[in-house]
Amino acid sequence: MALHVFSGTKAQYIKLAPLLRLMDHRGIPYRLIDSGQHAGMAGDLRADLGVREPDVRLGGRRDVATIVHGIAWTLRLLGLWLRPSRLRARVFGDDGGVCVVHGDTVSTWLAAVLARRAGLRVAHVEAGLRSRHLFHPFPEELVRILVMRRADLLFAPDEVAVANLRAMRLRGRIVATRANTVVDALRDALGDDLPEVASGPVVLSLHRLENLHRPARLRAFVALATRIGRGARVRFVLHPPTRLLLERHGLVAGLLAAGIEVSDLVPHREFSRMVAAAPFVLTDGGSIQEEAAALGVPCLLWRARTERPDGLGANVVVSGYDPARISAFLADPGAYRRDEVRLEARPSDTILAELLASDSRQ
Repeated sequence: MALHVFSGTKAQYIKLAPLLRLMDHRGIPYRLIDSGQHAGMAGDLRADLGVREPDVRLGGRRDVATIVHGIAWTLRLLGLWLRPSRLRARVFGDDGGVCVVHGDTVSTWLAAVLARRAGLRVAHVEAGLRSRHLFHPFPEELVRILVMRRADLLFAPDEVAVANLRAMRLRGRIVATRANTVVDALRDALGDDLPEVASGPVVLSLHRLENLHRPARLRAFVALATRIGRGARVRFVLHPPTRLLLERHGLVAGLLAAGIEVSDLVPHREFSRMVAAAPFVLTDGGSIQEEAAALGVPCLLWRARTERPDGLGANVVVSGYDPARISAFLADPGAYRRDEVRLEARPSDTILAELLASDSRQ
């Protein structure tokens, strides 16, 4: 059976890296396809994660950082759909088999659409996450629904995800991995050498469309960051689109004037240690929510809803953009700290075993 792995975003590479390294270690051949969504950072990211270079690159040399660029990139990749024989040859090397897709990004949807068009089966890693609100988050909730309906294998990270998939009555085979692959990524990044609790700065991260492209919401986040910076060390790690929009709205100077350290993205190992050492995290990232939950670090989520159960009711608070809820969290972030969750599950091993076993069932 031919294995194809379709990746393209920072989070996808981080969460798929343990699976890719496992296949390399065991000498299992696979075709790595890069969608190009984060093409500008992907090379350094792969080197940092110990992931080999892709067999196929579908994007350009820059990250897809604007809506206009995103539309053009999506249409270019969808153009492959029009010629199935060329698609099968160029992208999938004229092999059948299974295409592994991850998560809920536009890359995920494109991968599933192209793999299906080429006659491949689809294996969806991180399946079953639902917010049950089409526009929170958007387009992620829609992407998940579309991809899960196309998938032959559905790798669910927890029992909530398994229940969601069963309720949807999908045709794909559901496989419980007992944890998200971010657990494998954290284990590889941190080992047993955790930094001292609350010894670093507060960590900030923002990248979601619903926050970046609503100026009032973006300004509210900056105002909150400035408020936090008056009483604590703060480091704001910027994705390229975030930096672009902060600069466009003239908001960077205010952050710097408040003493906030502003930096570009850092290697995953370094970022994981930052999160582990943070007094708390303010973010809109689902993967960071998962990492904070596993580490027991207090996390204020800059979102209306989350599709991930990780940390809810414990160390993760969904802000809902509600000033009262935000103030309650900031009054005593330490009250939300929990012990690190030591999970024995190795989801990447489970995924690989099922991928190999699925071949014998065909």
